[in-house]
Amino acid sequence: MSEALRKVFQEAKEKKRPVFVAFVTSGYPDPEETVDILLGLEEGGADIIEFGIPFTDPLADGIVIQEANSVALEHNIDVDQSLSFISQARARGLKAPVLFMGYYNPMLIYGEEKLVEECKKIGVNGFIVVDLPPEESNNLQELCTRNGLSYVPLIAPSTTEKRIQKLSRTSDSFIYVVSRLGTTGFRDEVNKELPDLIARIRKYTDTPLAVGFGVSTREHFQIVASHAEGVVIGSKIVNVLKTAEKGKRAERIKAYASEVCGLSSGHRDEVDNTSAKVDQNIRNDCVNIDEEIILSSRFGEFGGLYVPEALFDCIMELEKEFVKAKDDPNFWKEYQSYYDYMGRESKLHYADRLTNYIGGARIWLKREDLNHTGSHKINNAIGQVLLAKRIGKTRIIAETGAGQHGVATATACAKFGLECIVYMGSEDVERQKLNVFRMKLLGASVVPVNSGSNTLKDAINEAMRDWVTNVRNTHYVVGSAIGPHPFPTIVREFQSVIGKEAREQMLKQAGKLPDLIVACVGGGSNSIGIFAPFINDKDVKMVGVEAGGDATLTIGTPGVLHGTRTYLLQNDKGQINHTHSISAGLDYPGVGPEHSWLKETRRVEYVAVTDKEALYGFKRMSELEGIIPALETSHAIYQTIKLASKMRKDQDILLCVSGRGDKDVSTVEKELPNYDLKSVEEALGIAKG
Repeated sequence: MSEALRKVFQEAKEKKRPVFVAFVTSGYPDPEETVDILLGLEEGGADIIEFGIPFTDPLADGIVIQEANSVALEHNIDVDQSLSFISQARARGLKAPVLFMGYYNPMLIYGEEKLVEECKKIGVNGFIVVDLPPEESNNLQELCTRNGLSYVPLIAPSTTEKRIQKLSRTSDSFIYVVSRLGTTGFRDEVNKELPDLIARIRKYTDTPLAVGFGVSTREHFQIVASHAEGVVIGSKIVNVLKTAEKGKRAERIKAYASEVCGLSSGHRDEVDNTSAKVDQNIRNDCVNIDEEIILSSRFGEFGGLYVPEALFDCIMELEKEFVKAKDDPNFWKEYQSYYDYMGRESKLHYADRLTNYIGGARIWLKREDLNHTGSHKINNAIGQVLLAKRIGKTRIIAETGAGQHGVATATACAKFGLECIVYMGSEDVERQKLNVFRMKLLGASVVPVNSGSNTLKDAINEAMRDWVTNVRNTHYVVGSAIGPHPFPTIVREFQSVIGKEAREQMLKQAGKLPDLIVACVGGGSNSIGIFAPFINDKDVKMVGVEAGGDATLTIGTPGVLHGTRTYLLQNDKGQINHTHSISAGLDYPGVGPEHSWLKETRRVEYVAVTDKEALYGFKRMSELEGIIPALETSHAIYQTIKLASKMRKDQDILLCVSGRGDKDVSTVEKELPNYDLKSVEEALGIAKG
């Protein structure tokens, strides 16, 4: 299996020609022609075939392969069907080694051990997993080694020499070299920095290198072949298939493959591979080359660092700078110097009219809606932008759903004079026009995202693609307690100011800690911010409130998305489901990994609230307290009313009012007539006539 891959490179080297590695998406553009396409690629000169397992959220891929994934998923292509394609192709005479390539979640959900065994049985030779770096791949690597399959590492232009040494040691067949930063896609020219990248790698290994990203023409092929043992072509092949006539796709792809690798001219190129020699002195001097993750990247089984190789060293740099800043009193002095600007400390307000109306527990409101920009998001935005400045990043990107994080990030960038780009699903752009305008007024560029569900999930995908492309000068201000390590920890650290203040305020104003804390949960930044300082107070109960159409922790299952292992809304094939909520900020199919751990340990209870119930919370808070809350908060308000009505009058509930509702007024105006809110109150048993 892995031996077959090594043999291909050895035989090609003896013949002084490059290995042609061809990528095609499983089931694209039509399942009926997939096996013919595989055979056509081999007949056209492909030595190794990368077979792409489709995924709903291919965050390191350009538009061509994104579209191929979408089309394949429309045909219900999954891991089982992909295995079947290879089995059929082998039965029809396919000899070329095949690698499954794609993203981790579909493979994880299928079952790693089962997948490796099936691959061995039907003739898949190994794996290239875009978001599974060696730090997270121990189990898959062990299974591959035990069964003779290959696990192929990737090296990117942003990979440090220290890490190149480590990755070189993990290879058992060849190394996939990402020739340029960015997403997949064909380009007009080969990256001029490729020779330098190859030279850096050659200092430490003589393992065969296959170079991909941006190769599409015969000229490109020859240029890359002069530097490396293998040439990878993907997006161009997918595009050729897209434009080929149905029924003639195998013939068309055979012709393209033959042309690009030189087979059509009657011979394959001879290549001088003397540049592949290794400086043994440098290699033997390598010591202490293991990457060190300083902080724990896990919350129980959740969390981790599932990212494309291009981002790994950037994230390690971020972690190191965060650890230094966290332990530096001067950093916190600088951060706190902006409290007046941010509106901190935020007030603790006793909701007397709401309390009296319900007739149960006393309700206290932690007023994050009074912060500058109107929500808790400013706490994290200021903190991360200060971190970015310490690292030396000059360009800031962010994602946003309801727009509050986008506004907060744009505000911080305006304050510190940094470029700001905010990605936002086109559906959210439409329903959050006010916040879009605010971001633009603050000098940010707002980029609508028209893919997937056109909401928060897809905005995160596009922000990640930007980050992969511009990692050298760009910091991604992740807005919630989601994403790869160390983002969940960073966001919790900056947002825990909410809970720290509330703890002192409750002791001062109520004379005791709250009996219950309630907060809304989308990705989970405001909730982890208020929960964290109370985690060890066992007498304080905590409830996280999700949107009924997006109840990740209520009905989801564990998986990997956007760099972290957490609860997800996904199908049984590991594909991410589209979600819905009246609140753009809760419209996300995942949740922060620490929340997943708090659910598993039962430290926090998580419940779901419907759109109708959230509108009831919105209306009651507005009418009784003169506070117009965000729709996100309104979910938690309803649950607070429900729980308060069943508690004693000497008990206290602390509710995090995460944001104000100016942005949502037009949505509420449109939706309110569609719901009978009196029935909600009757169901609660507190109807007042």
